[in-house]
Amino acid sequence: MSSFTAACVQMTSKGNVQENLYLATALIREAASAGADFIATPEVTNMLEPHKSEARAKAQFQENDITLKAFRALAEETGKWILAGSLVIKNPDDDRLANRSFLIRPDGDIAAQYDKIHMFDVELDTGESHKESRAYAPGDAAQLAETTWGMFGMSVCYDVRFPHLYQKLALAGAGVLTVPAAFTATTGEAHWHILLRARAIENGAFVIAPAQCGQHTEKRHTYGHSLIIDPWGKILAEAGEEPGFVTAEINMAEVTRRRQQIPNLRNIRDFSMHAPDSVADAAE
Repeated sequence: MSSFTAACVQMTSKGNVQENLYLATALIREAASAGADFIATPEVTNMLEPHKSEARAKAQFQENDITLKAFRALAEETGKWILAGSLVIKNPDDDRLANRSFLIRPDGDIAAQYDKIHMFDVELDTGESHKESRAYAPGDAAQLAETTWGMFGMSVCYDVRFPHLYQKLALAGAGVLTVPAAFTATTGEAHWHILLRARAIENGAFVIAPAQCGQHTEKRHTYGHSLIIDPWGKILAEAGEEPGFVTAEINMAEVTRRRQQIPNLRNIRDFSMHAPDSVADAAE
């Protein structure tokens, strides 16, 4: 099979794990009934809890996480591939949590998992502040996953601002890049579409980016606009700013066609850097 239907589930996850699971399950079932073969949910599907102590109290170890168990059962029930965009998971050897993405096969087995590498530490001019590294331990390995339709490269949210990660995934064989996210409304409006289209174009790959949306807490508002983008940078499907799902047909032959038209991945060359001594000294 070189073609499939992909779905992005869009949610407004809050601090109640059971309520989030109820919404996610309902939307996954709806997407499956609509004909989706691959269904992806956003970053922090199981909870968006801004307080580290509360998040750690609610989080579970991977083997006990109720959302992961439910998604594995749901994949087996529906016969669909499910990407749990990311779940907040307790670490056995670190006080910080893991922001972990899971790709689940139609038989319910976990095909691959990926811990978000890049941490979003920022203070916005709106007064909104995020210090992700205080609560989450960063991953240290990229993840390529084999599916029915070829290789998928896994990432999470803030990773999208680091193009070298996606280039390495594409060079390793990824024709689809997954970017589940919880972009803020401010950065989403400015950069979401541009960054995702750029990652698709420069790698000749499909991008599947399910997103959080709406008001989660008094100080946390996410952008929504889940996207499915083709290797030419064309937006195939886009959600609005409310919970729901969108679907698009993915023809993997487009990856080969577009990479032949723009063979930049084959044209990469190593190069050295020449800089004034003052710049070199500063870099050291």
